[in-house]
Amino acid sequence: MSIRTVRRMAASILKRGESAIKINPDRLADASSALTRDDVRSLILQGVISAEPKRGTSRARGRLNDALRRKGRRKEGSRKGHKSVGKTKWTAHIRAQREYLRSVKNSLKEGAYRDVYLKIKGGMFKSRVQLSNYIKDNNLMK
Repeated sequence: MSIRTVRRMAASILKRGESAIKINPDRLADASSALTRDDVRSLILQGVISAEPKRGTSRARGRLNDALRRKGRRKEGSRKGHKSVGKTKWTAHIRAQREYLRSVKNSLKEGAYRDVYLKIKGGMFKSRVQLSNYIKDNNLMK
């Protein structure tokens, strides 16, 4: 039988891929004379046919990252306060700015309301005062 067929049968018996099967080059004649799966099993027991050990996952990157964590690197980021604190603060800022923009809407030039509204949404202004200064500096009033 061909060596290729023996390799395939050995892979099936050892439950490994064909590329992991190694046949002793000095005993190729014995391997090619195998006709049945039992013959291949006996060659495996004799050590003529063997399989490479399975490779595990390398811990090299893990060890490197652990060392960095011990130094204080790879942290999640700076969290200040409860997770909802930032959202409520943001909401308060935005509502105040939008309320101010609504109050001056009629005195703004055409198209300015939408532009400023989107700038507020994008977080361009820190406060209502900064917003009013922006409107005055850019001559957005009629």
